Amino acid sequence: MIPPSAVITDIEGTTTRIAFVHDVLFPYARAHLENFLHAHAENDTVRAALAEIADLAPDMAALDALHGWMDRDAKITPLKTLQGLIWHQGYADGTLQGELYPDVSPALRRWRAGGVRLYVYSSGSEAAQKLLFGHSVDGDLTPLFSGFFDTRIGAKRDASSYRSIATAIGLPAAECLFLSDIGAELDAASAAGMRACQLVREGTAPASAHIQAGDFQAVAGAFQLPG
Repeated sequence: MIPPSAVITDIEGTTTRIAFVHDVLFPYARAHLENFLHAHAENDTVRAALAEIADLAPDMAALDALHGWMDRDAKITPLKTLQGLIWHQGYADGTLQGELYPDVSPALRRWRAGGVRLYVYSSGSEAAQKLLFGHSVDGDLTPLFSGFFDTRIGAKRDASSYRSIATAIGLPAAECLFLSDIGAELDAASAAGMRACQLVREGTAPASAHIQAGDFQAVAGAFQLPG
């Protein structure tokens, strides 16, 4: 087997406990949302997000729409943008620190040192991804990555999104390995021609159609990555 030239990783359930996102990050954003919108109403990024919310939910107040999307964990771009801005404050003042499974950062460092290009593709905004890896429990890992992708490139369960990522990074899809805990995302990556591996961590339902690994060390063994 020829090792992949690039590894593209999801975050929730793959590099980071789902509980960290749902029990730490999401409640933090909800608790600070209203004050943040008032304090940053003139910020260009906030104004653009609010305008997009008005287009998506014209009959609702922005705060009500955001709370409703939060309740459903909706993958809505302006929501993710605002959450990322709020988390930025928390990371900057030390209230938040990006959580990673202990096997993740050593593997990422080995893979990058071995010439493998690393990317993130998550439903969380690009800014939020950089915050998590930039303020992680293992230090700033952002220099290890060659790029970050969010829902602006497309939905994670659509094969076209993965084809777009392969085009953006300039590699044939067959040379890319996508890591996720979600079977439907892996299906989409496979349909686009990428290799795919399911991280089966605590609480993950195995997707039998895909190679499975319990941690990043097992991923390295399965795909002959450095390590």
